[in-house]
Amino acid sequence: MDVPERVRVAEARAREAGFGLSCDAGTGALLAVLAGAVPPGGRILELGTGAGVGLSWIVEGLGDRDDVEVTSVELDAATAAVAIGLGWPDGIRIEVGDALAHVDRPARWDLVFADAQGGKWEGLADTVRSLRPGGVLLVDDMTPARFMDDEHRAKTAEVRAHLLASPDVTAVEIGWSTGLILCSRRHPGGPVA
Repeated sequence: MDVPERVRVAEARAREAGFGLSCDAGTGALLAVLAGAVPPGGRILELGTGAGVGLSWIVEGLGDRDDVEVTSVELDAATAAVAIGLGWPDGIRIEVGDALAHVDRPARWDLVFADAQGGKWEGLADTVRSLRPGGVLLVDDMTPARFMDDEHRAKTAEVRAHLLASPDVTAVEIGWSTGLILCSRRHPGGPVA
């Protein structure tokens, strides 16, 4: 897989900062594809900026588009500072704070990448409701063997059960990268599984 220069720079900065939880390249490549498919005037939310690797993939997917608003939220100010220092195109906003504050309104986002406990382990139903009809949710780290403990296993099982059984989304589990669940928000009046 050819890793774009912007992503390589973000990965290097993450390593320098000692941040070891960056977005996997397989997840990132899919994220770039999903970002490129966001409709004109769309809105993207990343929950868990980290050092900016996932956000770099999103920006790569958008290419030269300037019609999409991107918000990335990181709870840890020091980690967010690493990402902020990378420099971003107009329309890209990194905020330090609680991810749950960004999923408190329904039908707001066209694409959400849930890569943090807030919005995935906690507040998942709100994250789903924050998607516009037809909006897409990508959840990663569903099989993260390198840092999985009992709590992580239990939370991952809760997320999986919620998304795969939710009447609000169409979901598929993808056994690739770090383990992914990809969902699209159902349109009102659409079929229920």
